[in-house]
Amino acid sequence: MEPRVKWIVRTVNSLDRASADVPMVVRRFRSAQAAILFRWMLMPPGPKGVLSTDHLVPVTGGRITVRVYRSNPTDRLPLHVFLHGGGWCSGTLDERDPRCRVIADGARCAVASVAYRLAPENTYPTAPEDCYAALRWLVANAAELRIDPERVSIGGESAGANLAAVVCLMARDRGGPALRHQWLDVAATDLTLSQPSVRATPPGYLLDYGSMLAFRDQYLPDPQRQATEPYASPLWADDLSGLPSATILTCGYDPLRDDGRAYATRLAEAGVAVQHTHLEGHVHPSFAFTRLLPSALAYERQAVRALEDALH
Repeated sequence: MEPRVKWIVRTVNSLDRASADVPMVVRRFRSAQAAILFRWMLMPPGPKGVLSTDHLVPVTGGRITVRVYRSNPTDRLPLHVFLHGGGWCSGTLDERDPRCRVIADGARCAVASVAYRLAPENTYPTAPEDCYAALRWLVANAAELRIDPERVSIGGESAGANLAAVVCLMARDRGGPALRHQWLDVAATDLTLSQPSVRATPPGYLLDYGSMLAFRDQYLPDPQRQATEPYASPLWADDLSGLPSATILTCGYDPLRDDGRAYATRLAEAGVAVQHTHLEGHVHPSFAFTRLLPSALAYERQAVRALEDALH
């Protein structure tokens, strides 16, 4: 493990000594604490010149907030839809504000960050349907938002990467909108939790089997039946052809590394162009450690360049 990653892991673990068997409200509190640490200590604030506006988007049974970032206030820009992580049960727009600003500036695009509804109050398939509805709303309102509906991509981190992969399937299966690229960091693609690394990775590396099981079971009302549905577990889709090109990140000390590796392999076998980066000495949230880890920063810049190439 990289020395700086080891220090981060030791520091975070020293701040959280509670039992893993805790209510979801406690897990959300822990997640928020970790997000504050990652944002202010480990992740740069992002370019200040990027502007943001919030929009209320209608979805089945309510409305959600979509925050749109722009590095250029006047030009019609391509669009990247961003989905935060948090085990489908936690996470906010503010937590990933810095990264959305970095993407908007670096890839010369608008970024739409989606506040999809969270479990356990809103279980599967609410989250992916919210994200798909947001994508459709953004494209339908492209003229007002000054975005190019022909140049659209999607991405996310962890549970957000799961949702991004699922929305790609939905867009293909439901006749659009067309997507040019998918950016999947440390994605959960198999909610049966049966990939070898899920059990093989010992606890203590900022994500463990117990937490994954707890989040999964809050998200899926009937895990035994629903975990193999493609819109829950994209790895279980019979056909992955016709999907957009992909940038995929896996990390050596992440229980989800085999989820990402298996999905990258299946996409490539289906004829999808895939750029798979594996950071051997890293942990699940290493994508957020760009202030302290040159290798994490180098990966982020590589992924932003790939996104810029796909959109421009």
